[in-house]
Amino acid sequence: MDLSNLRPAKGSVKKGKRLGRGQGSGRGGTSTRGHKGAKSRSGYSKKVGFEGGQMPLQRRLPKYGFKNINRKEYKGINISTLQTLAESNNLEKIDFQVLVLAGLVSKNHQVKILGKGILDRKLEVHAHAFSKSAVEAIEAKKGTAVIL
Repeated sequence: MDLSNLRPAKGSVKKGKRLGRGQGSGRGGTSTRGHKGAKSRSGYSKKVGFEGGQMPLQRRLPKYGFKNINRKEYKGINISTLQTLAESNNLEKIDFQVLVLAGLVSKNHQVKILGKGILDRKLEVHAHAFSKSAVEAIEAKKGTAVIL
């Protein structure tokens, strides 16, 4: 047996309907589209959210809120995660490249170090942002928090 003689199981594959191939096919004439109207024409596609002329949901609901264009999205990493990373790889310095190689962030993320967990060793941590509690925890162990 090889790839050249693989076949689907008998009866598992149906032939597609051949539409508009004359009256003898049983699907000539209107080709299962009914009579006239936009839906019977070629190239028809209804708008996204169209509800048959009824006022669509996105227009019935009021507008609210706003999107802050200056917002910075950070990927949060707790100091407990830094602790396990430092223990497993025996590190004194954790920078962005180490986090990327560990698979915690992608190279396009910005990183914020958060204060959840306990730190047991002196670390030099490089990140885009730090919470107050994270800085306190790092500096309590004589480490340094460096903002990129």
